[in-house]
Amino acid sequence: MLIAAPVPTIGQHSLLVFLLQIAALLLLALLLGRLAQRFNLPAVAGELCAGVILGPSILEPLLPGFSDWLLPQKPDQMHLLDAAGQLGVLLLVGVTGAELKFGLVRRRGLTAARVSIAGLLLPLGLGIGTGYLLPRSFLPSGANPAVFALFLGVAMCVTAIPVIAKTLLDMKLLHRDIGQLILAAGVVDDVVGWFLLSVVSAMATAGLTAGVVTTAILYPIGVVVFAFLIGRPLVGMALRAAGRSESPAPTIATAVVMVLFSAAATQAMHLEAIFGAFVCGVLIGTSGQLDTEKLAPLRTTVLAFLAPLFFATAGLRMDLTALGRPVVLGAAVAVLAVAVFGKFAGAFIGARLSRLNRWEALALGAGMNSRGVVEVIVAMTGLRLGVLNTETYTIIVLVAIVTSLMAPPILRYAMTRAEEVAEAELVLGDKHAGPARTAGRAGTTDPARTTDPAPTPGRAPGGIRVSDQRGDS
Repeated sequence: MLIAAPVPTIGQHSLLVFLLQIAALLLLALLLGRLAQRFNLPAVAGELCAGVILGPSILEPLLPGFSDWLLPQKPDQMHLLDAAGQLGVLLLVGVTGAELKFGLVRRRGLTAARVSIAGLLLPLGLGIGTGYLLPRSFLPSGANPAVFALFLGVAMCVTAIPVIAKTLLDMKLLHRDIGQLILAAGVVDDVVGWFLLSVVSAMATAGLTAGVVTTAILYPIGVVVFAFLIGRPLVGMALRAAGRSESPAPTIATAVVMVLFSAAATQAMHLEAIFGAFVCGVLIGTSGQLDTEKLAPLRTTVLAFLAPLFFATAGLRMDLTALGRPVVLGAAVAVLAVAVFGKFAGAFIGARLSRLNRWEALALGAGMNSRGVVEVIVAMTGLRLGVLNTETYTIIVLVAIVTSLMAPPILRYAMTRAEEVAEAELVLGDKHAGPARTAGRAGTTDPARTTDPAPTPGRAPGGIRVSDQRGDS
């Protein structure tokens, strides 16, 4: 009987290059991420720039020999880097799903639903229309125009919960009612966005026929139903067993194994692996058996190591030199305008339908417009599936960066004006109430108060107390 020869291990030079790639990308991502935070910018912007610097935009034109040695354009070598990045993004999505606060959605009810639905449908429709109008040169060879248009629509309608939460925390708006409403609407956008991504990914993989479309829609629904009817009790049992140990190691290992198996399951169904990781993360977070303190080391490792590595590898795929061509630059400006208008207008309409004033509606639009992490993941998925080429990938990642940078200043301005309006309405209400009531309410016009002595004064028309700083998350 012949004994099969062992599979050759990775070559010495390939391992050396891989280790240097990881070290260089991570070091530069760390430095630029910290630099971005010093200027009150999202860390993801700096981490993406790490890849841009080492990629075809800067390093390759300046030092082609060194660039070819460090980042050789060999599939086997680049696949090692891609695999490390994919592991990072799967765990990032799993951790994000575990931290979503669905209680916010229940508390904000119809208002969050209106804002989220309008903020989804309008940019989705505009993105699909833009996808059909873009020149065919922006489609990869052999790509289906309909799938490309659908994919661009999904990219335009997503919202980045991690970037929004960090922005609100930095601005001390996280525990105000308007901040909680932004997060609640963002949670709905996140869930629907991952669902739509899995549907479009299945279409891109299997083709665009009536049977494929039906399967692509029914499979994710079946995954969600199965997860919450059968998967959730199993996840709870596994976490409860792991939690008996005083060490966080069993809980972390259990969570990672479940996320990876779930990702593998949806990948085997020709859905996107990220969808399975996200669903499993939600199950972990809603199981009622998770000790969040024990999961903290995993979160730290993901956010400090794996996520920056993924974003740096994402930056490697960008080619900013393509923007030197007028047609690409024009397309980038058009897609950015559509993305910003669609999200702002959608969220604004939803807020106004909920009887919020225009400044509160503007604040919601600013928060929901931030794409950040999620859109980068969507763009990488499209590039991997062959739906996007380098030019369209670069455009979508630029939209993610620009919209994330836009959020803080617009949100800050809108909240300032909203508080001014609320305070003016309070003062006007006191004048109409007469001297006695005014005297009884002396000293209560501070817009940062944490109590509300009367049920109606001090509230904006839609019932959002813009001055409330109580933590109800």
